[in-house]
Amino acid sequence: MWVRIRYCLALIIPFVFLSACNQPQRANFVTSPEINIDLEEIRQRGYINALVDNNSISYFIYKGEPMGYEYELLNHFAKHIGVTLKIQVTSGVDRAIDQINKGEGDIIAFPLTVTKERTQYVAFSNPHFTTYQVLVQRKPENWRQMTLDAVNKAVIRNPIELIGKQVHVLARSSFETRLAHLSEEIGGDIDIVIDTTSSESEALIRRVAMGEIDYTVADNTMARVNASYYPDLDIETPLSVAQQVAWATRLNSPDLLQAINEWLSIIKKEPTFMVIYNRYFKSPRTSVIRMKSDYSSMGGNMLSPFDSLIRKGANTLGWDWRLLASLIYQESRFLPRSESWAGARGLMQLMPRTAREFGAFDLDDPRQSIAAGVGFLKFLDNYWMDKVPTTEERLKFVLASYNVGLSHVVDARRLAEKYGKDPGVWYDNVEYYLSKKSDPDFYRDPIVTAGYCKCEEPIDYVREILARYDEYRIHIAS
Repeated sequence: MWVRIRYCLALIIPFVFLSACNQPQRANFVTSPEINIDLEEIRQRGYINALVDNNSISYFIYKGEPMGYEYELLNHFAKHIGVTLKIQVTSGVDRAIDQINKGEGDIIAFPLTVTKERTQYVAFSNPHFTTYQVLVQRKPENWRQMTLDAVNKAVIRNPIELIGKQVHVLARSSFETRLAHLSEEIGGDIDIVIDTTSSESEALIRRVAMGEIDYTVADNTMARVNASYYPDLDIETPLSVAQQVAWATRLNSPDLLQAINEWLSIIKKEPTFMVIYNRYFKSPRTSVIRMKSDYSSMGGNMLSPFDSLIRKGANTLGWDWRLLASLIYQESRFLPRSESWAGARGLMQLMPRTAREFGAFDLDDPRQSIAAGVGFLKFLDNYWMDKVPTTEERLKFVLASYNVGLSHVVDARRLAEKYGKDPGVWYDNVEYYLSKKSDPDFYRDPIVTAGYCKCEEPIDYVREILARYDEYRIHIAS
């Protein structure tokens, strides 16, 4: 039986769309490891680089906070092996396999279906769970007024009815393979359209919901989350048997793979795993809230109700507004009445004395808090201007000073200069000596004026704000 498959690439030309169909497709990714990095090397460098997909389940930003099934589990795994987590958003299985084999990632943390072909290119962990493929189609327009029986008759329930129908799927996906096999099984040609205009399954699900295409195929878990957002979707027609969903590593990273499997066997016995699983796969109401929210990277392009004020303040500073938003999230989680144990208040967590110096008398007022916080940041930037002329480096000094106070950072800079480090460089230089200010050999040095400081917090503060800023830049438009 000949299976009809179209490979359609849309070229963005005004009012013109060209399609090249029936062209054979080759693997367009690196199929074997080009580097040799395993668990020991990952531990030595101190972080694991995870490749994730930006979707409503795996990884997204909600109210300024990174979230997602994969994201939460990755944090647990990174702690388990004693390293920090670095997230790199990618799109498409082929691209992820290419990146991991080039060493641009250590683990593919997708809801990734295990297939025989893919085992040639990557090593799969033990499965997280099983799922199956379903047909994604629209219900009849008046389905709310119809009986369930009538709805079932109006949609495709028997895969044989797909003969001659166009079904859009991603290139080289398990869905493409399944449809090709299904065509053989039902004895007729399904018109499989390989959609290269989209890079992830949720985009095709949305296109079905919007009426742009009639059919696609998705994992049942992903389909159900999206159906809670698009009630006109029908996802009740199964197209496959149960399939395993797992993470993947390079073929030459056996120790990392073993560590993942050992960790999975532990966490699956704990309540944590099911709590995380249920949060993203079994709570359709909260999924809808997240996806519809203006403050979700899946549903909108906002970080908080105060974005316009943050943009205005960032413009005064000459900052990207998402950087200032990252700082405010770090300080208050965008809660305007937040108060610290030390008495700092408001969105930007200013102490009352500092706030008054920069014109704020009601710190619960977002306008006053942001205006005063911006004024303080501007003051700090001006202070460091001639001492740290490089903008990128100076930003770290400003952030640390905002958190711990100017005098402690000045002390750390003096110590760095005394011990032969670069006083104009933050990481591994001034940062290092800031960490030493809890050691009497350093905080009792005559050149130190501010004395003792348990300064792990400002060190983490700088790193966390900049890491979150990187995430905001990926998901939230400037």
